[in-house]
Amino acid sequence: MKLAYDIKDKPSFGKLLIFAFQQLLAILAATIAVPAIVGNGMSQSAALFGAGVGTIVYLLFTKFRSPVFLGSSFAFLGSMFAAFAGAVSAEAGFAGIILGAIFAGLVYVVIAIIVKVAGVKWIDKIMPAVVIGPTVSIIGLSLAGNAVGDMLKFAGNEGSGYIMNTQGWIGLICALVTLFVVMICSVFGKKMTKLIPFIIGILAGYAVAAIFTVIGTKTGNADLVIIDFSVFSGMKFFAVPDFTFIKAAKGLSQINGSYIASIAVAYVPVAFFVFAEHIADHKNLSSVIEKDLLKDPGLHRTLLGDGVGSMAGAFFGGCPNTTYGESVGCVAITGNASIVTILCTAVMAMVISFFGPFVTFLSTIPACVMGGVCVTLYGFIAVSGLKMIQKVDLDQNKNLFVVAVILISGIGGMTLNIGKVTLTEIACALILGIITNIILSKKKDEVVEEAAE
Repeated sequence: MKLAYDIKDKPSFGKLLIFAFQQLLAILAATIAVPAIVGNGMSQSAALFGAGVGTIVYLLFTKFRSPVFLGSSFAFLGSMFAAFAGAVSAEAGFAGIILGAIFAGLVYVVIAIIVKVAGVKWIDKIMPAVVIGPTVSIIGLSLAGNAVGDMLKFAGNEGSGYIMNTQGWIGLICALVTLFVVMICSVFGKKMTKLIPFIIGILAGYAVAAIFTVIGTKTGNADLVIIDFSVFSGMKFFAVPDFTFIKAAKGLSQINGSYIASIAVAYVPVAFFVFAEHIADHKNLSSVIEKDLLKDPGLHRTLLGDGVGSMAGAFFGGCPNTTYGESVGCVAITGNASIVTILCTAVMAMVISFFGPFVTFLSTIPACVMGGVCVTLYGFIAVSGLKMIQKVDLDQNKNLFVVAVILISGIGGMTLNIGKVTLTEIACALILGIITNIILSKKKDEVVEEAAE
């Protein structure tokens, strides 16, 4: 695709702020969802600040050549739960999650050193397009349930399907308004409209939700209330986030060797599997910007940026960070790969984490509205993976089986829990795909064999 803004391009200051805010909206829901899920007093605003810090560290290590935002990683949810579960106090748990992020980051540092010495040619051999393409698709497809679930957040759910009550229909209307406004702006929009489809879409969905909420509040019909405006009443204009390192300092004296060992077991194996997702994300981003990031700035630099950025982010927000598919999707749809935009997004995330009105407003964006946006973001990731295998000859059974194994195991949700370690469907699909490819790649192309006869 033709980029509206290439990596080194610098939008004007006014446009830059708007583009950065759009990136922030794209990554917001997932970034603040992780601390909300883990609980135990973790701060969403601190996680947002930590994501900004981690992104800046990543940009520094990658020489400002890789346009992607780092946010809270879902892959480490089980590890974070284990850190708090095994701690003698909440403060010790906070010390544990920082320590765990350090362990995970060190894994990336070690792999980066190996890559620096051995190069990246081996990656192309064990993860060619036939493997990495469907794996990238799985990254998007594995999130499809989250997008649909958010769209139908207000509907009833009995496990076999969604029950469309009044509030469910209203939530779906808000989601569809958001979805179609994003698509129409992206396809038919001119100049600026085409560059900020997510902002326009989210504002449109929010406006519809607000209208229903006001009507519901005035008439006493709770089914029409989609937005909880009451959170603005107790809001503080300025508040310092509850940074993780402050709480962790109180718990350092309560951790011992046994607890440290359990943290290492919970975090280190996960880091090895997230490494696979790291490659898939950067392969995907490379295809969007048409520059091989594994060669320039180099996989060793992206790994160092991801690893050290994750440590820095967790120090402030508690959550290990990772490159975000939502950010890649935003770059792909808008055609804005400007590094300055990503840098501005990081700074913006850090600044607004201190201001109550911004954080509160962002937290009131209904899940159904974000679901409408995520349909496009996750869909673009899935389609990007399929584009990678366009040149793969699927008439060859050896290629067909590799793609089939990855897609079915990934879409089927092959998630394995081995002790405290969880292998996500992406990791399982990639591992099976690599093994299948290694076994079947020894078979010569069928056409070549026939020609030889």
